[in-house]
Amino acid sequence: MTALDERAPATTVGAAGSATTGGAGADVRQQAVPPGLPVPDLSDAALAAVTARLATTAEEHDRTAAFPWRGIAAVHEAGLLTLGVAPRYGGTPLTAVDAVRVFEALGQGDPAVALIAAMTVLQHDAQARSPWWPEDVYRTLVARSAREPQLLNAVRAEPEWGAPARGGLPATTVRRDGDGWVLDGRKAFATGSEGLTYHLVWAVDHDGPSGEPEVAHAVVPAGLPGVRVVRTWDHLGQRATSTHDVVYDRVRIPDDHFVGAPVSGPGGAARRGEPGAGAILSVPALYVGVARAAQAFLVRFAHERVPTSLGRPIATTDRIAAVAGEVEAQLVGAEELLLGLAARLDAGDERARGRLVVAKLLATRAAVTAVETAVAALGNPALTRSHPLERHLRDVLASRVHPPQDDAALLAAGRASLAALAPTS
Repeated sequence: MTALDERAPATTVGAAGSATTGGAGADVRQQAVPPGLPVPDLSDAALAAVTARLATTAEEHDRTAAFPWRGIAAVHEAGLLTLGVAPRYGGTPLTAVDAVRVFEALGQGDPAVALIAAMTVLQHDAQARSPWWPEDVYRTLVARSAREPQLLNAVRAEPEWGAPARGGLPATTVRRDGDGWVLDGRKAFATGSEGLTYHLVWAVDHDGPSGEPEVAHAVVPAGLPGVRVVRTWDHLGQRATSTHDVVYDRVRIPDDHFVGAPVSGPGGAARRGEPGAGAILSVPALYVGVARAAQAFLVRFAHERVPTSLGRPIATTDRIAAVAGEVEAQLVGAEELLLGLAARLDAGDERARGRLVVAKLLATRAAVTAVETAVAALGNPALTRSHPLERHLRDVLASRVHPPQDDAALLAAGRASLAALAPTS
């Protein structure tokens, strides 16, 4: 087990208001980057071994909703938490195809661990593509990542505002104070909250030099005074993702930890921290992995279930064979969609980027359909907590809440097709 107790604790407030501690990182800058991070083994066999290891603790994580440190340690030890770190920092670039393969494997083992890991990898991928972190801070982060898990996430949504994808400005603010900034606000749905090393907080400066609001991610070490996790996450599925609220109460950060850009500008600093298009495929891929886990249970149950009225395993019946065929068809379609699009992205096909929104919609729909098909066929055993299929159903349903949500994806696709195919006069 990787040592995790050397990191500074972040304050966590439970439902009763009592303070507990969780992993967090300090802003230490004196360490040198190692010659190189371990090169992960991305072979099918190696990924299958990680899947199997994660699966041994997934049920416990779901039952307790405790932070899944054992699963995170497994991903770290496999070298997968630092995928996407640029070669200039000693890392291994993340291809779109490998993003799909890796996160499907992790999702099949434990989707809560997979989602927390994905948030970290997406941030490394974003830094590789368009550097925006303070250079010494990021180099120190990479050095520490060689020794123990260092978790990251872009903390953007808010309880009243919702998510940036729906438009508008955050209520979370940063303001100049001497030679640094002061951050204030409350964020919602901060996946990995209790274990983050850095929070990348989407905030607005209302007094920017441009004369209009300026937005960007603030780089916030989790152990700073004023960072407080509020344990609000109590959902049907993905119970161990630690997707709690976080309060930032007069949190002081250095000058180079926030570089805003005007909201009406072309992007610039405001767009830094956005992952590459291929990495975005990791989220739907992990839910296809959940459906593969559900399929594995269906097959095992079908071979073991021998009703006295039948006298043979239900796997030998045409009914179950047809159900298994429907599940496989849905998953083949999802995998071919994600892997095919990923290969086009890796080849530099810019047209593929326009299909990412629809790909997420179709892949997660297929994953949900596959699991629901298995549940409908098996009846009561499928909804019994002693079997994992009910957990897979709860987890796969969480795929719908990730942006772009279905209505937004359909609206974007519809508008694009209406514009592209509009008759010319």
